Amino acid sequence: MIKKHLIPCTVILVLLVMAKVFAYTLPEVKTSLDKDNKNTLKKEADEPAFSLAQLEFAEETLPMGDAKINGKMKKVLASFSYQNLQTNRLHRKAAEWFPIIEPILAQYGIPNDFKYIPLVESGLQGGTSPKGAAGYWQFMPGTARTYGLKVNSRVDERNNLRKSTIAACKYIKELYGIFDSWTLVAAAYNVGDVHMKRQINRQNQDNYFKMKLNRETGGYVYKLISVKEILENPVRNGYVGQRALIAYAGSTNSNVE
Repeated sequence: MIKKHLIPCTVILVLLVMAKVFAYTLPEVKTSLDKDNKNTLKKEADEPAFSLAQLEFAEETLPMGDAKINGKMKKVLASFSYQNLQTNRLHRKAAEWFPIIEPILAQYGIPNDFKYIPLVESGLQGGTSPKGAAGYWQFMPGTARTYGLKVNSRVDERNNLRKSTIAACKYIKELYGIFDSWTLVAAAYNVGDVHMKRQINRQNQDNYFKMKLNRETGGYVYKLISVKEILENPVRNGYVGQRALIAYAGSTNSNVE
């Protein structure tokens, strides 16, 4: 008889003890969650809001306080958003090309930001231009030969990523010796050094962002900055895919020469 009463009493006692334990542990969990939420909110509050002042090319920034320049930068940046450009294709090309391009740029003392030129020149469209420019760096045949590339009916080294990058570095370094500004070098890469020198002299202006240039060249560095921004800060610019977008180490593709 005693055993029959002992079992229910034991069960009730165990339940009471468990209830007491949970009554004390649950507030602690809530406190922990509240603390985590506060830390997350604090971290987000500490992060500076994005501004155009953060954008630069080869450590050359946009002139601040110029509404026209800021408006143009916003317009070009918006056109390179994930929704408008489906930039996952650029992410794939960057992962494939950058591990080859970056060490060569460093070897020649060229700023790392110049790796975005092939993405703008050939990554967006590719093929041969109506004027005859071709390859990763979109060299004209004559310019390609000048900087050591073979271009003939049998071989076209403009399509060899490694060799064409070396040729591009030689050309870029030569341009820097003329203009002493990386933004002007990038613009001259697009339009040619002779035309760029003529415009600098005619306008008496050597700040790329303040110069009046043809539509393509006038937007060229803005495009480079935009591609850099969407690749380095993909989530901020609407990219919803994998966060680790550019796998620099060991990501070379066997199809890339």
